[in-house]
Amino acid sequence: MDIATVIGLALGTALMLLGVISGGLSPLDLIDPASIMITFLGALSGTIASFPWASTMGIGAVTKKVFQNPTYDLPNLITTLVSFSEKARREGLLALEDDINELPEEFLKKGIQLVVDGTDPELVRNIMESEIANTATRHGYGRLWWDTYASLAPGFGMLGTLIGLVAMLKNLGGGDASAIGAGMATALITTLYGSLAQNMVASPFVKKLARRSEDELVIKQVMVEGTLSIQSGDNPRIVKEKLAAFLNPTERNALKEEAE
Repeated sequence: MDIATVIGLALGTALMLLGVISGGLSPLDLIDPASIMITFLGALSGTIASFPWASTMGIGAVTKKVFQNPTYDLPNLITTLVSFSEKARREGLLALEDDINELPEEFLKKGIQLVVDGTDPELVRNIMESEIANTATRHGYGRLWWDTYASLAPGFGMLGTLIGLVAMLKNLGGGDASAIGAGMATALITTLYGSLAQNMVASPFVKKLARRSEDELVIKQVMVEGTLSIQSGDNPRIVKEKLAAFLNPTERNALKEEAE
């Protein structure tokens, strides 16, 4: 589980409750079923209407990535590709066929298999980069669902506020000042809900999903460059240096120390 997501949501909720209590209110004062339906469910209905039903049905699997830690090990992947390069230079590309089934990543399996089959290098690059582009597009669709929810939630919050104001003004002739204050408070709660839905849930989810996508695409790009370097017969040292450029300084130093 991604501890940063959990901590962020828990901290945001705690600070919100602390602020409410410090302001002399009870958390129960901010609970209004009608406002919840108008804001949260209204934004949900608008988002559902904006996408094919299959996208909404699959949003659970997309959202789950926000709370999961990726299992990518880029330094280990580079070490594997360098070892493949050494073996290919020593025994030939066909020698890699025995290692393909042991690879955990289907994308890399496909790339190495194309190389072993003698596919033209330019075609190998085109096939692998086309799959990367399609992956990026799919990721974008998943993020767009939450991005749409984030954009709609404040609007529905304002809509709920307007409904509350209409109800308050309708009863204005009664002369009960306390009722007017209570009505205004209820009207403003929907605006609060819309802001919370956007800034504490939907927008952070969009940003986290974008980061997850970037990390996965970097991994796949390393696989592309490594596969093509193996096919071209590059020196393993050159392969390592080329792929190490994708690492941050800490990972790069660790990879260098491991090699030494």
